Amino acid sequence: MEDISKKQAKIIFERANQQQRRGNFSEAIALYRQSIELQPSAEAYTYLGLTYSMLERYEDAIEQCKLAIEIDPEFGNPYNDIGSYLLVQGRPEEALEWIEQATKAARFDAPQKPFINMGQAFELQGQYRSAMYAYSKALQINPLDRLAYGKKQALVAKMN
Repeated sequence: MEDISKKQAKIIFERANQQQRRGNFSEAIALYRQSIELQPSAEAYTYLGLTYSMLERYEDAIEQCKLAIEIDPEFGNPYNDIGSYLLVQGRPEEALEWIEQATKAARFDAPQKPFINMGQAFELQGQYRSAMYAYSKALQINPLDRLAYGKKQALVAKMN
């Protein structure tokens, strides 16, 4: 019975993800919740949070990420996502606390991303050398990351 619920939850999660990518946020939210009811997962909570963030419901997004962390503290995405939501809210000091935890996570979909967010947090605080280090670290992890490259180049131009 548990395997069936797990499989159904995964199928519903994939449908939710498709709806999210299409911009059908209310449908995505309903599907993520349905997936969580069947089989709570860190991924479903994290992506539900991401959907809330797309609606600028940052406190709801943060709450979902915290639930994801309770389920799987080794999954780095929700730590990083909380950091990014705090950055959007202009709270770089708080964001750094979460982003640093993301850099230590054992499992992460895109391990360079917390370093990009870390760079943005440092930049917002005027700590350009630290920001440069963070962007460089992101590019060490993934040399093809366009966002990290663009942020680093923009910072070089700003510093000159």
